[in-house]
Amino acid sequence: MSLLSVAHLSKSFDGVQAIDDVSFDLEAGQLLALIGPNGAGKSTCFNMINGQLEPTAGEIRLDGHDIAGMRPRDIWRRGVGRTFQIAATFNSMTVLENVQMALLSHDRRIYRLFSRVASWKEDEAMALLDLVGMATHARRSCAVLAYGDVKRVELAIALANRPKLLLMDEPTAGMAPQERNELMALTARLAKERNIGVLFTEHSMDVVFSHADRLIVLARGRLIAQGDADTIRNDARVREVYLGTGASFSPRAALSAGASS
Repeated sequence: MSLLSVAHLSKSFDGVQAIDDVSFDLEAGQLLALIGPNGAGKSTCFNMINGQLEPTAGEIRLDGHDIAGMRPRDIWRRGVGRTFQIAATFNSMTVLENVQMALLSHDRRIYRLFSRVASWKEDEAMALLDLVGMATHARRSCAVLAYGDVKRVELAIALANRPKLLLMDEPTAGMAPQERNELMALTARLAKERNIGVLFTEHSMDVVFSHADRLIVLARGRLIAQGDADTIRNDARVREVYLGTGASFSPRAALSAGASS
């Protein structure tokens, strides 16, 4: 059984079909890239899996349990971590305190927010920071960190609920090329070591082809191709969507591509 199984997923907004009959699977320990041109439906698909949007139709199963339509916090408690295109940390807190807050939430201790929490699970928080290479910055304010370091802190926060599935929305946006590849290499290593399935959206094709185990490609809300890097790189439909005008794209062709992939 796959860790994540998406079957016949669809979403419409006022009659506009943003996602149309999309199906794919993700295995534990695997990095799966969700790519496509602007307007392809990547964010809509991503946000349905995370619970920010409710599907019009279809199933989203995590470890065999249907999570479609559940609230984001309930999905998080089932073992789904999340990072965002624009890194989300508390600038008024230290690096360590940011991770401690995530651990507090995981243990349902948010009611202690205004209590003394300086020592709460400090060892566990430091271990997470050590994993992402940020332990030496633990006492610094997030407000003074370089953006690449903020992304590493955000990854530590996402790992605080010991996720089975990690959703990463444009994880390398705004980062320099070396930082991009270092972050994704770290993510790939953690995915293998901790048996975490990773689904990520990404515009940087060098990151995608270097680090993804498999890729799925959306265009106009439909799945047009899926496979490993070589399969996707040599797919004529994908090249047309990314490099050409896409004028000859048709829903019928996309359906055939999805069925044969």
